[in-house]
Amino acid sequence: MAYVNGTPRDQIRLFVSWEEEIAADNPVRLADAFVDGLEMDKLGFTHAVPAGTGRPAYDPAMLLKLYLYGYLHIVTN
Repeated sequence: MAYVNGTPRDQIRLFVSWEEEIAADNPVRLADAFVDGLEMDKLGFTHAVPAGTGRPAYDPAMLLKLYLYGYLHIVTN
């Protein structure tokens, strides 16, 4: 079973995609590239491999990207 997936970044929405909207030097790209390079299951993320039963979970890599983005932008509460 796969994870819950959002909208792909390269999907066109009203004539423009998210990929085009985010600048090449935006810090969100650093968090994205960093987490994509990690081996989540070897780092101890217990749900890095999705289960075959039940409702699909959110991808731990995506959640880590959100956490790092919030940390970089000092998002609290």
